Amino acid sequence: MNSTVPRDRRAEWFVPAFGPLWFRIAAGLLFLPYTGMVLSFTVIGGMLAPRILWARVVAIAVIYFFGLGIAAHALDAIGNGGHRPWGTYFSKRQLWTIALVALAIAYTIGLYYILRFTPYLGIIALLEGFFVFAYNREWFGGRFHTHGWFAFSWGALPVLSGLIIQTNQLSISGAMMSLAMAGLSLVEINASRPYKALKRAALLNPQEQCYKTYLEIILKSISFGVICLSMAMVGFRLSLEME
Repeated sequence: MNSTVPRDRRAEWFVPAFGPLWFRIAAGLLFLPYTGMVLSFTVIGGMLAPRILWARVVAIAVIYFFGLGIAAHALDAIGNGGHRPWGTYFSKRQLWTIALVALAIAYTIGLYYILRFTPYLGIIALLEGFFVFAYNREWFGGRFHTHGWFAFSWGALPVLSGLIIQTNQLSISGAMMSLAMAGLSLVEINASRPYKALKRAALLNPQEQCYKTYLEIILKSISFGVICLSMAMVGFRLSLEME
């Protein structure tokens, strides 16, 4: 691959090409297609429950939107090793404030359900709280900033969260679905890393350009497919309730 130049991520496919700079960076920082995947994982987990409590489906999705979509990505945007993937439009103090406020909102909602209805959700909350910092801030020398831990924390655990907030227990189907979604998360992260490197390249040869396009198709397809799967499962459960 040709040498890379320092560049932020405004050229990513999921970043709007319109609007003021603050809007484009804020939208990009949320990684909306990938955040949508994780929110969909929580919905998919919830749809496996024998009886659906729809308010809890919404609640766990909101929790992950604030905890992952905002907080985790804000922590990642602070940067490591001097590199800041979204540039310096938002200061480090602003990003820390955004992350901590978003986490406070997520855990306030989560604690309501943990203390009143689903205490086992507290185990997931502790694990995800750890990974928010250990993965995104690369604690412990980056030991938890790996593809495997990514698949576990942002693939398997959201599915289990969606199920546990409904039932306060696990199931074989829930465990198998969490493995399946972890597998899809592995596909996503394995395509995302080289795609990101290619996007940073100053100049690509035709073969590299073709490979970049191929990876982008994978990323678009898997995020769109997972979101559609969650919507299909919601539609199916709603149709059963209306019979």
